[in-house]
Amino acid sequence: MAQSTRLKHKPVRMCAVCREHADKRALIRIVRTEHGVVVDPSGKLNGRGAYLCEQELCWERAVTTDVLGRALRTTLNAEDRLRLTQAKPQS
Repeated sequence: MAQSTRLKHKPVRMCAVCREHADKRALIRIVRTEHGVVVDPSGKLNGRGAYLCEQELCWERAVTTDVLGRALRTTLNAEDRLRLTQAKPQS
């Protein structure tokens, strides 16, 4: 009897800014918590989440426009925007 080789499922997520689909581990999760909007390196924090790719343009648009706020269903304050600017991946 032949053994079937089944591929393991890899979760796919979409960048909230550029709308590109990528492997979940390739994107950075941003979470709305009761303490504000934070970067979630583990990908397991409780709260409403959105994903950003590592493109510098996506991070700039996420901080300067309301795209990320709409995805998280919240309003980003100055502290949230500063936190996101500091967490931006270096290219």
